[in-house]
Amino acid sequence: MPSINKAIIMGHLGKDPVLRNMPDGKAVVNFSIAASESYKNKDGEKVEKTEWFNIVAFARLADICAEYLKKGSLVYVEGKFQTRKYEKDGVEKYITEVIIHEMKMLGGKSERTSDDHQEPAKTPAKSSKGSIDEMDDDIVF
Repeated sequence: MPSINKAIIMGHLGKDPVLRNMPDGKAVVNFSIAASESYKNKDGEKVEKTEWFNIVAFARLADICAEYLKKGSLVYVEGKFQTRKYEKDGVEKYITEVIIHEMKMLGGKSERTSDDHQEPAKTPAKSSKGSIDEMDDDIVF
């Protein structure tokens, strides 16, 4: 029977992405995403629950994440869960990560810029052509 390993997560970055290069020169980036949900318990009190996900991206996607994402950015990612074993201070440990293959930045442009100020909205450039009523009837088809 076939199986599916797919993760779809939307949330905010917990810290700035950390970009590194693997021994073969391939880029890899790590960051965490917090996905929160809220509900009312049986006493009518609002309860908020947050799940944290460790995210990993490779190659060009890693470069894009490192360049455009920052702590607090709202992001949508798709990928697969992967658990790996590593050793720290002589103790074997396990970590589950989401290896992403797709990332979409959500929120406004001001959320993605590093400046604390918001850029003014740009107005569309006015066309040198007049309105439809002002156009000549000499259009050749």
